[in-house]
This record gives sequence, structure tokens and C-alpha cells, in this order.
Amino acid sequence: MSKSQTEPTLEEACVAKGMRMTDQRRVIARVIEAAADHPDVEELYRRASAVDDRISLSTVYRTVNLFEEAGLVTKHDFKDGRARFELIPDEHHDHLIDIRSGAVIEFRNEEIEAIQDVIAKRLGYRLVDHRLELYAVPIEAGAKNRK
Repeated sequence: MSKSQTEPTLEEACVAKGMRMTDQRRVIARVIEAAADHPDVEELYRRASAVDDRISLSTVYRTVNLFEEAGLVTKHDFKDGRARFELIPDEHHDHLIDIRSGAVIEFRNEEIEAIQDVIAKRLGYRLVDHRLELYAVPIEAGAKNRK
């Protein structure tokens, strides 16, 4: 989910947090911001090194860890053995992961949000945060017709 026009860019947010922005960090920040998917570090490296071939894989690792520690990006483990990254979203969303293709689909469902609050209250809690990841396979065309 992309940032709105009024919110600072990742690069601006880094500067606001007092982070020293090298040219390589700027490229990596722009690559993360431009990502429509949830790239892992190796994919970020491929994209960033295409812009600046002086960027190393270890620089990308250090930079995404720095951005994560600063609360500017979030790391996901979608059970495929790769840590994936995205900007901290403007608004909460959940993920459905196609375990065959690895595709990650973002969604928001108000019914699910409400049920989570009800469950927390029943257990004596006020929900302050959550992360929902659904792991799925596509419904086969024949299986759809049998139901």
C-alpha cells in the first residue's frame, strides 16, 4: 500500500530520525518505496544494484535492518524462508499468501477486524495490534464446480 502525497518519503523519514543518508541508502530507500510487492533482501539488492552497481548485498542487509530498527519498514516471514519487507503501511492490512506461487495479496476486512476485537474483549483484553497472515492455495476450477 503506497504512501499518500502528504506523508514524507522513506528518505525524508530517515533524515527526520537523524539517520545519515548515503547515496546507497537513498537508492535502497527509493527501491523499497517503489516496490509494489514484498521483496526480500536479495530482490532489493537486484533492484538497487541495477540503479547503482556499487551497492553490495551486505549494504542492503544493513540498510533494511537500520530502517526496520527505526520503525520505517516492517519485516514479514511468510514461511518461505525469506524475510520480506514493506513500508510501514498508512493503514492496517492483512495478507493472504499463495503458497504455490509465493504471491502476497494485501486485503482489509472489517468483519475480521471486529471479530478480533470481540475475541480480545471476551478474554479480558483490549487489542492494540495484530498481524494476520492467511496461507492458501488457489481453488481448482473443478473443485469450485463440485461445491
